[in-house]
Amino acid sequence: MQALRGRIVQAESQAMAAPSVSVLITGANRGLGLEMVKQIVEAPRPLRTLFACCRDPDGPRAEALQTLAKKHPDIISVVRLDVDDLCSIKQCAQHVGSLVGTGGLNLLINNAGVLIRNTLQETSPEEMQKTFNTNVIGPMSILQEFLPHLRSAAKACGTPGMSTSKAAVVNISSTLASMQRIQQTYEFTPAVSYRISKAALNMLTMCAVEELRKDEILFSLLHPGWVRTEMGGEDGDIEAQESVLGMCDVMASLTEKQNGAFLDYKGNPIPW
Repeated sequence: MQALRGRIVQAESQAMAAPSVSVLITGANRGLGLEMVKQIVEAPRPLRTLFACCRDPDGPRAEALQTLAKKHPDIISVVRLDVDDLCSIKQCAQHVGSLVGTGGLNLLINNAGVLIRNTLQETSPEEMQKTFNTNVIGPMSILQEFLPHLRSAAKACGTPGMSTSKAAVVNISSTLASMQRIQQTYEFTPAVSYRISKAALNMLTMCAVEELRKDEILFSLLHPGWVRTEMGGEDGDIEAQESVLGMCDVMASLTEKQNGAFLDYKGNPIPW
């Protein structure tokens, strides 16, 4: 017991000694995004600002987020961000930049997403376009607009290597994007537009890995598991709390060795 307490004290001491970080989460008003806000704001790691972004911060679907923000007014900043709207993304990036300054944005989590469960024969061009707008074009535009702030964070850190405390982008993907696993998963969850969009998000991430390696910005893909949320449905394997707890542990452990890695919430690699 004393040894365990010693490790806890040591971890807390290390966390307090670490520099404070700024984090941005998209789709933060419900499900995994809301749980991420809860757990990150309560974590021992020093947190300068947590930008909790959603489409309609003043709407009824953001009430839980606003309640949480009121409990942490000096840390949580609720910001409007519609990932399907480039103007909204630009405005959010400008607002965040005005607050983080030269310290930059340390961690960007692209969590917002849309899931349509239709088969190939049922999927319409409109559904495919809607899914790509949210799951691929949105994250691409967000990366482009927030890149200066990520670069500022990497430079401000002043230490070599990569980590989510320095400058990182974590894209929430899915095992449904895995081509190697499609025979095991397709019959149960076709979701053609979702699968294709997440496979595209994976490739987008790998393009960013290659293009921005010199900037020492870490990129990673995380599969949260089959979670009991509005998107995942009530038949999921795990609760959001367990999924996010695992993902937060994985994110905290990432280094340049995992740059471009596709991992599940337990840290296990997922075949492409």
